[in-house]
Amino acid sequence: MEMFFYTYIWPALIILGQSLLLLVALLIFTAFILYADRKIWAAVMLRRGPNVVGPWGLLQSFADFIKFAVKEPVVPAGANKGIFLLAPLVSAVLAFAAWAVIPLDEGWAVASINVGILYVFAISSLEVYGVIMGGWASNSKYPFLGALRSAAQMVSYEVSIGFVIVTVLLAVGSLNLTDIVLAQKDGLGTNLGLPNTFLDWHWLSLFPMFIIFFISALAETNRPPFDLVEAESELVAGHMIEYSSTPYLLFMLGEYIAILLMCALTTILFLGGWLPPLDMAPFTWVPGVIWFVLKLCMVFFMFAMVKTFVPRYRYDQLMRLGWKVFLPISLFMVVATAAFLKFTGLVA
Repeated sequence: MEMFFYTYIWPALIILGQSLLLLVALLIFTAFILYADRKIWAAVMLRRGPNVVGPWGLLQSFADFIKFAVKEPVVPAGANKGIFLLAPLVSAVLAFAAWAVIPLDEGWAVASINVGILYVFAISSLEVYGVIMGGWASNSKYPFLGALRSAAQMVSYEVSIGFVIVTVLLAVGSLNLTDIVLAQKDGLGTNLGLPNTFLDWHWLSLFPMFIIFFISALAETNRPPFDLVEAESELVAGHMIEYSSTPYLLFMLGEYIAILLMCALTTILFLGGWLPPLDMAPFTWVPGVIWFVLKLCMVFFMFAMVKTFVPRYRYDQLMRLGWKVFLPISLFMVVATAAFLKFTGLVA
């Protein structure tokens, strides 16, 4: 019995505790990221933003959460009630599930699996189902149109993201997210005889793919200027028009968790994960998880700034960018990266 406990029960309890800790940390971090998003947008437009609830408005997100939680959920009479209520839950659960393999520091991952990047890509691809289910189950033309737009948009830009990931995997030679970060200790800078710095990270050696990944991440998560799925001037709120109260909150929560996931992936694939910008004191004194969070916040700041000054694309422009610009460039970069690595003898 004791052997059974330490072989099966105890590891399961540890994984459960790690999962709950990650879940709570993500929820709290998302609340303040949402606050930061609103503050950045307000600052660019010379407005104040949230500034009433709590000091400097820091508790505004928590007040909004309470408001959504206590409101009565309204289900349209013609809706498929089961699927209508299941859709936001699917979106939120899948968004959280993808974080299971994200390493915040060396050894700081709930599950450090060897195919971590494929797991993230698979889970993020499934998130479109929550949107489609919500749009279809609402039994209304506007949500259904928003869901169709979302399906086309997310599938289109997942192709480019997939090719970007392939180029990184070719350079690293591993599907493990921790290995991808550790591979960035040596790179373009050290090959030129420089000490280990941020010049070794993949953002420099794979710069075109870094840009494509960042823009594709905006489209994948329905962020402006690619928020055609929920464009206020056209579809009001896209697939979420008929939603209110907690179901609407779950959709928005899933969207922001997915945004943070893309920021984390950008950090891991191109910005060295938890590695310090200079491999020397005092930078090495700072814990790796702090560097990871700082880089994630920097990428999110870039997401927020794009929202403030880039006008919304038309849908035909969105599709043309994905299929006629990003797809050929990313496909060429995959071939060019593979050829470079082969002819320089960096791969067998």
